[in-house]
Amino acid sequence: MSQTPGQPRRIEPPVTPTSEPFWEATRQRRFLLQWCTDCDRAIFFPREVCPRCQGGRLEWRPSAGTGAIYTYTVEHHPQNPNLTAPYAIALIDLDEGVRMMSNVVGCPSEAVQVGMKVRITWEVLSDGRNLPQFEPADKS
Repeated sequence: MSQTPGQPRRIEPPVTPTSEPFWEATRQRRFLLQWCTDCDRAIFFPREVCPRCQGGRLEWRPSAGTGAIYTYTVEHHPQNPNLTAPYAIALIDLDEGVRMMSNVVGCPSEAVQVGMKVRITWEVLSDGRNLPQFEPADKS
């Protein structure tokens, strides 16, 4: 999306000490995932220990930001009057093996489908961070 930082149009995610590296990378539109070096698996959302093995040796690695829609819903009556309905909210299975929730943008909500290949795109937040969003991978 081609916005500039300024007035928030949505509730913006908070930054915590654990998530700060993730959010700082989004300022340059870099998408990072945490990895557990004990069990060699990706983690999303940022945490202090691995949810699988309870290991504490975590590092940040770049992600391709590609995946497929696992499931989705279309919001027709948003609680936030600053968001324009309808819009799609999806669980995205990233190629690295984690699932994250995000919006699907760049196509009509009725075109969104389970299994659709998607890639990352960004929505500028009021403080200069960028919110990961997803669009159809075949979009030109």
